[in-house]
Amino acid sequence: MNLDDSFKKFQDSFTKDVKLSNYSWFNLGGNAEYFYKANDKEQLIEFLAKAKSKNLKTTIIGAGSNTLFRDNGVKGVVIKLGNNFSYSKLDDKNILQVGAATFDRKVADFAMENSLGNLEFLSCIPGSIGGAVIMNSGCYNNDISKVLISVNAIDKNKLSEIEIKKEDIKFSYRGTNLPSHLIIISAKLRGLFGNKKEIEKKQLEFIDKKKLSQPSQIKTCGSTFKNVAKGKKAWELIKQSGCENLKEGDAMISQKHCNFFINNGNAKSRDIENLIRKVRRKVLEKTGVNLELEIKIIGE
Repeated sequence: MNLDDSFKKFQDSFTKDVKLSNYSWFNLGGNAEYFYKANDKEQLIEFLAKAKSKNLKTTIIGAGSNTLFRDNGVKGVVIKLGNNFSYSKLDDKNILQVGAATFDRKVADFAMENSLGNLEFLSCIPGSIGGAVIMNSGCYNNDISKVLISVNAIDKNKLSEIEIKKEDIKFSYRGTNLPSHLIIISAKLRGLFGNKKEIEKKQLEFIDKKKLSQPSQIKTCGSTFKNVAKGKKAWELIKQSGCENLKEGDAMISQKHCNFFINNGNAKSRDIENLIRKVRRKVLEKTGVNLELEIKIIGE
């Protein structure tokens, strides 16, 4: 089967052997067998129909802010939403409609410019809105579940667009019950009217707080492990277990925040994964807690 011929129609946005390290904040990973950047929802549905007819496995990625691609890459086609899925607009006076590929901080900025508060926390969430919804991302006592109204998604099985109300989504800490066959393409969020200056002040306070406690300008994918129920922070358990100085190849733990793992320049994905295993094992031995991953590991 010559896939290239089957996908001729999409040749401007369909390529093969694409370096996934360019799409992960870790800057790691092998190649995608095929890579497709969707221009709009109609083309996306058409592409998914073609992929389905060819039994081509599809993997959806977002901004890559919490994704580790394995060294041997990803089989099938990796799909990323293109620029047309990145937008913020007012749907109503205090309701935002945002594309799934829009960076969270851009949504916070747009809300602030329109004097809408309660979305300031998004300025501190790496990544884009689609991933933020799926993961119920949050910080500073707020999360997506508290501001979401609904999402629009493409159902990979039915090849159609559906709207899902917030009430029909089960949210958990850093998770939802949204099935993996859905590709989120947009979301509606509710802001609260406020004083623009006050909203900006709160947003800048959050950003400063984050800069003080978390590493920046380095190759990391944010929090590695989820915090544990009953108020236990993952970083506290890592520290308590004496893991702060553990290394694996060129993968290491941030000295600023020990729940952030770092590619110190020449790490391999397997180094990060081995370091994750090491820390998990040690934390389990010392505290009896089995840490759960917050980052997503994808690939062969």
